[in-house]
Amino acid sequence: MTSSPLTRLAAGLCLFAAIGLSGCAGPKPLYEWSGYQPQVYAHLKGQGKGPEEQILAMEEGVQKAAAKGAKLPPGYHAHLGLLYLNVGRTDQAVAAWNQEKAQFPESTKYIDFLLNNMNKNGG
Repeated sequence: MTSSPLTRLAAGLCLFAAIGLSGCAGPKPLYEWSGYQPQVYAHLKGQGKGPEEQILAMEEGVQKAAAKGAKLPPGYHAHLGLLYLNVGRTDQAVAAWNQEKAQFPESTKYIDFLLNNMNKNGG
């Protein structure tokens, strides 16, 4: 039994549409960035918001990630800890750094370095 050209065309269009639509979903991102990269870039260039404003934005990012059940990227809590330290919130800095170490054990040496420096400088 042979199919008509119209039937083959319809089958081809259906296949094309199915392939096209399956590509729309895409993989789920590994981390919830919440504007982290542009914020750190602006901070490092000295063009960012003040530390309190950055803290608020990053805390909002933590809440967004938690609401989505998503993970924050490496360095997020470390940077947040540095911001906390800059405004004298040492307990929150230590808590953020400990979160960084728990999430990313490979950051332990860096976080321990930050903790040691904070303790040396009377933090």
